[in-house]
Amino acid sequence: MENIPDITGIYYTCNYIDNKNPHFLANTRKQLVKVFKDRPLIVVSHKPVERFEGFKGDFKNIVVGDIGRSHLNIYRQILIGSKEAKTKWVAMIEDDILYSEPHFNIQYFVKPEFMEKDYFLYDMNRVSIFTWSKPPVFSYRFKRVVINQLIGKRQMVVDALEERFKKVDELIKIWPERKINKYFGDLGRYEGILGVTIRPVYEYTSWVPSVVFSHDLAYGYEFNQGRKKRLGDLRMTGLADWGEASEVMKLWKK
Repeated sequence: MENIPDITGIYYTCNYIDNKNPHFLANTRKQLVKVFKDRPLIVVSHKPVERFEGFKGDFKNIVVGDIGRSHLNIYRQILIGSKEAKTKWVAMIEDDILYSEPHFNIQYFVKPEFMEKDYFLYDMNRVSIFTWSKPPVFSYRFKRVVINQLIGKRQMVVDALEERFKKVDELIKIWPERKINKYFGDLGRYEGILGVTIRPVYEYTSWVPSVVFSHDLAYGYEFNQGRKKRLGDLRMTGLADWGEASEVMKLWKK
């Protein structure tokens, strides 16, 4: 096993918050530059994206055009970026998450035998902050794996997505859009329902959580109950590595 895994970041965005909240976008990108170091980064976007300020690694922007915000297009962009990557591993990156540095250091959390085998690796250490909650709190819910916390072998990701997309036309004929959105996502889940190859998942827990912002600009906002979405059972006003939730919220809005 390599001491430091060779990882490319796949940053997929529809550029929706670029103009809606540039302050927040600048802050999440600043954090990414800090923790992702000089690893290569592929940005798959609807509009052109310039190299992130201060980023020293290889940077490539693939512009897919105005294809529209949709669940399936998220995965199309992930597939495009993963096929372009040259490294053994790819890490999914979204524009409204504060990623932690340990999240990308999978060699410290995943047993060598699972690094060598074909497993999708999911970091389960993530907290949410709801931008509408007053006072702001971090919350943690013990729940499923989520695509924005996935690190996987590049070829494994490509193979899984290509196989899924071959099923799309067939599924559209028999399933409503909501059902497709539910079962198409999060590689390593629902393969049996989709009728595609079952690929195993390895769940790890990094030392420092990533902070996932729930906000009304997100594509999934309306599908996740909007502001009726419930906070996790474990709630914290502050975290050792991130500080007070009220201070972190300033990254969302001055």
